[in-house]
Amino acid sequence: MPDPLAIFGGDPVIPPGTFRSWPLVNEVDEEYVLASLRGTNHAFGPNCVAFEKEFAEWNGNQFAITTNSGTAALHMCIAACGCSEGDEVIVTAYSWSSSATCILHHNCIPVFVDIDWETMNMDVEKIEAAITPKTKAILVVHLHGLAVDMQRVMAIAHRYNLKVIEDACQAHGAKFQGKKVGTLGHCAAFSFNQNKSLCSGEGGMFVTDDESLAKTARMLWSFGETRAPTESRDYHAYALGWMYRNNDLTAAFGRAQLTRVDLYLDWHRNNARLLHEQLKGVPNLIRPSEPDQFEHNWYNYVLRLDLDALNQTESASQFRDKVVRALRAEGVEAIVWQRFILPRMTVFQAKNAYGYGAPWTSPHAQEVDYSLDQYPVAQRHSDSHLCLVQSLRYPNGPETTEMIAEAIWKVLTQIESLEELAPA
Repeated sequence: MPDPLAIFGGDPVIPPGTFRSWPLVNEVDEEYVLASLRGTNHAFGPNCVAFEKEFAEWNGNQFAITTNSGTAALHMCIAACGCSEGDEVIVTAYSWSSSATCILHHNCIPVFVDIDWETMNMDVEKIEAAITPKTKAILVVHLHGLAVDMQRVMAIAHRYNLKVIEDACQAHGAKFQGKKVGTLGHCAAFSFNQNKSLCSGEGGMFVTDDESLAKTARMLWSFGETRAPTESRDYHAYALGWMYRNNDLTAAFGRAQLTRVDLYLDWHRNNARLLHEQLKGVPNLIRPSEPDQFEHNWYNYVLRLDLDALNQTESASQFRDKVVRALRAEGVEAIVWQRFILPRMTVFQAKNAYGYGAPWTSPHAQEVDYSLDQYPVAQRHSDSHLCLVQSLRYPNGPETTEMIAEAIWKVLTQIESLEELAPA
């Protein structure tokens, strides 16, 4: 007889307190942050300038601008690419909300494209059908740390004279054809939020190799001014601007973490690949993929349930939630990462971001259809997925990864018993 599931009173596979928290903070972080704290500039200070330089060198970019969030960096990308009121930006139907709301921030219109089941990224086969005379840019999201097929995206963009923005907020160090994300499009955004593979608590980075895009982005970043805070400022707004600058303490923390990011990424990949191997053959479970020419950073390790085989397609998300509860009872830190596809979110269904239907009612906009039946793959993924965010991260090692695998095997081989579990 198998051991009873912990959710039904059995012993959990993974004892409480097994996993170490993310990120690891050590004496290097303390040294950098305390030096900043004891300095004289706690706004945009010397650590901000150094962080931009060091991150650009690490990622392989000519220009980097440190921001107070990845969302801010995404908005700067939209502005840098010359997107104006009523212009359309093509984006994936499944991502974090900022991937699409950053488009609204500049009075532009998101146009959603369904995802590819295998990669969970935008289906590049469907991009051309979404292009209209109003299309200005394609915003690709390297979701969960797996790059989009940028060779095909850039070919489409070149054919239609479009800009390509990379949302690399989850994809630090991920590669396509040996090149790091953030170097493949016209500009890109990274996030350094608590969950990210490079963490400074909050913060982000805009990157590009195009000096003109960097200049335009910097205007949005600092009140519409044309001069950086480190220069002699005239405090004159030359264009509409926000205050998206980073601060010295956060940048100091980011710099310290950057000294270890390659160690972290190698560690995450080793744990993810070990788990991937150990989950081979688990019934009714679909493992994530890492296609040829792609190098995943495994920011999230995402699993899907084979709901067709389980005959659970009518109540897919409810059954998936039962599986998540059972895994968590075994000590696995499983979550549902995003329960809603982007076009299902109220702001898009209502077509009202700023009141009076703006920006969709702009005289410069054209009608856009957000009928949900256009995104069946995104909805299927949303209903069937669960993921691990931090438990494969440094310093959690192979021994904890093996316990995760054991717990997943335990739950998935007794999955039928979850039928009797009442919905939460």
